[in-house]
Amino acid sequence: MKKNFRTGKSICSKVGVLLVCTLLIGALSACNAGGKGENGPDTTGKDESTVSASDSAAEAAEETEKDSDSGQAEAASAAASETAASETAAAEQAQAAETTAEQAQAEKTGAAETAAAEETSRPADPALEASIEKLLSEMTLEEKIGQMFMPAFRVWQEETDTEGKNLTVQNSEDAGQEVNVTELNDRIRECMAKYHFGGVLLFAENFRDAEQTLRLTSDLQQTNLEAGGLPLLVAADQEGGYITRLTYGTRGPGNMALAATGNPENARTMASIYGKELSLVGVNTDYAPVMDINNNPNNPVIGVRSFGDSPDKVVEYGLPFIEGLHDQGTIVTLKHFPGHGNTDTDSHTGFPCIQSTYEELKNFELVPFQGAIDAGADMIMTAHIQYPQIETDTCTSISTGEQIYLPATMSDAILTDILRGEMGFEGVVVTDALDMAAIADNFSLEDTICMTINAGADLLIPPTVLDAEKFHKLEEMLNLAVKLAKDGKIDAGRIDESVRRILTLKGKYGLLDRTDFAVTDEQVSAAVKGIGSDENRQTAWDITEQALTLVKNENEAFPVKAEAGQKVLVLFAGSCASRAGTGDFAKQILTEKGLLPEGTDYSVMVNTAENNEECIKAAVEADHVIMVHSMYDASNLDPNTEDGLSSAVFSRIIEERHAAGKKAVLISAQLPYDANRFPEADAVLLTYGSYIMREVPPASGEGSAYMPNLPAGICACFGMGEPGGTVPVTLPKIDENYRLTANP
Repeated sequence: MKKNFRTGKSICSKVGVLLVCTLLIGALSACNAGGKGENGPDTTGKDESTVSASDSAAEAAEETEKDSDSGQAEAASAAASETAASETAAAEQAQAAETTAEQAQAEKTGAAETAAAEETSRPADPALEASIEKLLSEMTLEEKIGQMFMPAFRVWQEETDTEGKNLTVQNSEDAGQEVNVTELNDRIRECMAKYHFGGVLLFAENFRDAEQTLRLTSDLQQTNLEAGGLPLLVAADQEGGYITRLTYGTRGPGNMALAATGNPENARTMASIYGKELSLVGVNTDYAPVMDINNNPNNPVIGVRSFGDSPDKVVEYGLPFIEGLHDQGTIVTLKHFPGHGNTDTDSHTGFPCIQSTYEELKNFELVPFQGAIDAGADMIMTAHIQYPQIETDTCTSISTGEQIYLPATMSDAILTDILRGEMGFEGVVVTDALDMAAIADNFSLEDTICMTINAGADLLIPPTVLDAEKFHKLEEMLNLAVKLAKDGKIDAGRIDESVRRILTLKGKYGLLDRTDFAVTDEQVSAAVKGIGSDENRQTAWDITEQALTLVKNENEAFPVKAEAGQKVLVLFAGSCASRAGTGDFAKQILTEKGLLPEGTDYSVMVNTAENNEECIKAAVEADHVIMVHSMYDASNLDPNTEDGLSSAVFSRIIEERHAAGKKAVLISAQLPYDANRFPEADAVLLTYGSYIMREVPPASGEGSAYMPNLPAGICACFGMGEPGGTVPVTLPKIDENYRLTANP
C-alpha cells in the first residue's frame, strides 16, 4: 500500500535533505515540515513515492505534523544561505523540476483528501449538519482547540506561591495533602471556564459514591456551560474486570472470562450493566471495549482484557459488547488501534514495536476493528506503538538520542490513510494518554501536539493532573496548542475536521440539546439504588460461574469434599498476596450458603520469602488445600526469580501431598497461561482474573465493587456452582527455562 504524503506532515523531520528543492519550489515535501526541532523523522534516502502507508493506532493518538508557512520560510532561508558548486546547482535544479511535478501532484491529491475528509466528518442528518456548521463557524480558535482536549483531574496537591502563601485546594484542612478530586476546586473551575474542553476523563479517584459522582459530573457540565462552553463528553475506562473505575459499582468478570462462557449474549448483558451504571452518574462515554487480539501470551498489558487470541473470537464477543453499551445510550470507544495484542512491551512504561506488514494487520489485528466500525463504533483509541513496516518515518528520541519510528498515534498513514481511507471510519479518533512513557520519553510537547493532530487524531488526552505541576503542564499544553495553530504549524482544516466530528458525536447522542445538568433527588435515588445493585452483582456472579474453566480434574479432586472437623487451607502465592482477603470473602459466602460444614477449620495463608517452610508444612498437614496462583508475566513461573518464588513452593506442596496420599487443587487467578506450569496438580481451575481484596469488601459504597472471578472460583471448589467454561485462548507450553513457547 503506498503512502500518500501530505504537505506539512511532520515538524520533527530533518531539514537538510530537501533544502534546495524547497528554495526552488517554495514548499517542503510532506516528510520535512517547517518549525521542527532537532528530534524529527529522518527521511534521508527515502523514496517518497513508494513509502508504505501507516496504520491507525488504537490506544493513544499522536500524529505526524504538517508543514507550516513559517516553517517553509525558515527552511527556504536556510537553503538560500547555503552555497553549492555550479555543477551541483544544475543537478539540483534538474532534480527540483522533477520534484516540483511530484509535489504538485501530491498537493492536488492532498487537497482532494482534505475535501473527502471534511465530507466524511459531516453528520448525515441535514438539520444536525446545519446546526453543527453554524456552531463551528461561530467558534474561536481557542474554543476549537479546547474541544480537542479531554483532561483528567485525578488527584490534587496544594502548592505554595512565590511568597509562601498556600493556594486553596478543596478546603483548608487539605493544605499540603494529596486529595482525590471528588469535587471541583476553584482552580479547576477556572481552568474549565477558560479552555472549554471537549470532555473530561474520570478515574477511580473521582468515584467515591453514587451521589458524589453524580454531583461531580453535574458540576463539570454546569461549570462548562455557564462559561459559554458546550456539553462535555464525560468518559471512564469501564471495561469490566480489573479495569473498572466505579469503585462502588458492578465490576464484572472481564472480557476473556466473558468469552470463556461460550455465550456472546453475556458480553451484551454485562456491557449493558456497565453502560447503565455509568449513565446513572452522568458518564456518557465508555473507553471500551478492548478489541485487541491477545495472540502474544507474553503481552504485559492486554492479557485478560482481550476476548481471545483470534480475530473471530474478538469479533464474536466484541460486537455484542458494543450493542450492550449502545442499548444504554453510552458512547463506545474501541481500543487500541491498530492492535496492542502482539507486543511484549507495555506502552505505559516502554515503546513497543510490531514488525507486522499492512497485509498481515489487515488479515488479523484489523479484523475486529473493521467489524466494529461496520457495526457503528463511535470512537477509536490509538496505540502508542511503532509499526516500521507501515510507518517508516523516524524521529530522534529526546531522552535516548536513538532513532525511533513514529507510533501509530502520530502516523497519518495509519490514522488517515488506513483508518479513514481504507477502513471507512468516520467517527472520533482519541489518543491514549499522552503522558505514557512511549510518548513522554521520546517526543517534545510541541511535536506531540502537532504530530498527533496533523496525523488525524481528533481528541487528545493530555497528561493526567496528579498535582499542581501537572495542572500547570495541562495549561501549558493548551496554550501551546493555540500558539502552534496560530503559527500555522497545525493545519487549520484538520482542526475543523476534528471539531466537526466531535460535535457530530455530541449531536448524535443529544448532548448539544442539553442546557441543564442540575441534579434532582430522583436522579440521586436512582443512582444509589441502581449502581452495584444486588441484581447487577448477582448477574455478574452467574456469568462468572459460567466462565470458570476446569482444565484438569483427576482423582475426583474437584470439588473439595470437606467434612466437619477437617482442616482446609487456602494458600495464596506471593504474586497475589493482595487478593488474600478473597479467601475470607469466599468463606463468608460459603457459610451463608451452608456449603461449609460447621466445625470446618478453614484458614488462609499467603506465601512469602520468609515463610516457605511454614506454608509447605501447613499445606501438607491440611486435609484439603487450594493453592491460588497469579501469572502476570513469565517471571511468575520461574522459581529462580523473586516473582516466581511461590511456583517452587507450590510444586513442592503438590509433590509432598501426593507422597502423603493427598490431593492438591490449583486456581489460576489471572492469565490462564500458568495452567501448564503445574502438571502434577490434581485439578486446575481457570478464573481469568482477580482484583485487590485485602479484606472482605463492604456491602455498598466506596470500595464495594469486587471482581467475582476469584471468589466464585474458590466457592466452586466447595461445590457452589458448576464450572462450564472453555478456554478462549491457546495455552502455550512452558520450556525448561519456564518461558512460554510458541502456541502448539
